[in-house]
Amino acid sequence: MSALTTLRDRRLTGLPTRGQTLAYGASAFPANLMAQTFSAFVVFFYVDHLKLPAGWVAGAMVAHGILNAVLNPLVGAASDRHRTRWGRRVPWIGLGIIPLVAAFSLVWTPPDLSAQGLLVWFLVVVAVYDVAYVVVVLNTSALFPEIFRTTAERARGNTPRQIFGLVGMILGTAAAPLLYGSALGWVGMAVVLGALCLGFYLWSLLGMIERPVDEVAVKAREAALPLKDQLRYTFANKAFVTYVLGSLLLQSTTAILLASVPFYVRYVLGGAEADATLVLAPIFVAAIPAIVGWSWVVRKVGPRNALLWSVAVYGVAVGLFMVPGSMPGAMAVAGLVGIGVAGMMQLLEVALGQVIDDDERRTGLRREGMYFGVNGFVVRGSVIVQAVVIAVVLTTSGYDAGLSVADQPETVSTGIRVLMGGVPFVVAGLAWLCFWAYPLRGQDVPPAGDAVADGDDPRDAEVLSR
Repeated sequence: MSALTTLRDRRLTGLPTRGQTLAYGASAFPANLMAQTFSAFVVFFYVDHLKLPAGWVAGAMVAHGILNAVLNPLVGAASDRHRTRWGRRVPWIGLGIIPLVAAFSLVWTPPDLSAQGLLVWFLVVVAVYDVAYVVVVLNTSALFPEIFRTTAERARGNTPRQIFGLVGMILGTAAAPLLYGSALGWVGMAVVLGALCLGFYLWSLLGMIERPVDEVAVKAREAALPLKDQLRYTFANKAFVTYVLGSLLLQSTTAILLASVPFYVRYVLGGAEADATLVLAPIFVAAIPAIVGWSWVVRKVGPRNALLWSVAVYGVAVGLFMVPGSMPGAMAVAGLVGIGVAGMMQLLEVALGQVIDDDERRTGLRREGMYFGVNGFVVRGSVIVQAVVIAVVLTTSGYDAGLSVADQPETVSTGIRVLMGGVPFVVAGLAWLCFWAYPLRGQDVPPAGDAVADGDDPRDAEVLSR
């Protein structure tokens, strides 16, 4: 038997090994490094370095956001329903890695073109990047509930993954300026980060293993539940609806918080723009060890209760940003926020895995792609929430970008405190209510045939009778 055949036919039948768990978790490093570098520096690169009009780049970024949102459910549904001898997810991941890394690198290495040519380059390369990113990252995420089958397994398996992801986010923010600001320039940055991402993705393939299934039985169930009915049933699933609304609200709070930090540092704390790093750093520093702690908590109390605790910690912590008037105080609050952020990072996908288990009990189908895809589509709305909230608060507070810090009205400082602490506190409270209504109260979903959880939709009987 050839090595390629052995690779193709491997299946996971028990617990993953530590090596497989670590390799699978390594995939979060390049995914977060690329996403963080792109979101933090692409506008600066094309507007400030390449001198494209800001309006053109803004329009291109809107197109990027729309394409990314639409792709999530489409790729998820396609991944669920197309099976090969290599499995459902692994072929997508294996085929998408090279285009993803190549497109990411090409974003930062455009040829010598006119302004119109650069805009076309940007649109085309970012479209390829979007497609490849969704294909690889969504299918990698969809493997998570399949590789790790219980809350305890998922809590342990998600710990290295989220730590890798945090390190990727930190490097995506900190390493890129060091590289493009050196003799390497933007091209050197693209080569170094691209090679690093490729290496981690190739390592992660060792942990991408699917479980064996009864192909005949699954195809019969899929035929009995067409795609339109799957979509209808997904949005009628109370557990998923409460989960995804809570997830959207939490993503919105973090988006508002991160976008508010530069304003907070300058107009509340009186610091320089570079001091924003001093506020952000404690969040990451505190989050890494806290991820391990939340892994222990969810194994003890289950996903729902752990989410309620973590959202409460996060909500109270961000509310404290209303108080400090000095950098040390803000850094202390940021450390507390990092503990809550770690809980959300650790627990959200564990809870979504529980939703997927419950859906399988009802439908007989593993639909990880559909659920991760629809979740990805919905949470993209956090960008809209962020933009609207920031615009409304800054406008009503009297903020004027044309004025110096000293000349801004006194109401600006109060408005930015509200933006940084008050608004996220209220939105986190709404998220807490969503997770309080989340109907799956135990650690693990009982197998098919057991008693149904509270909050079942009466349409379950219709779906299961098909």
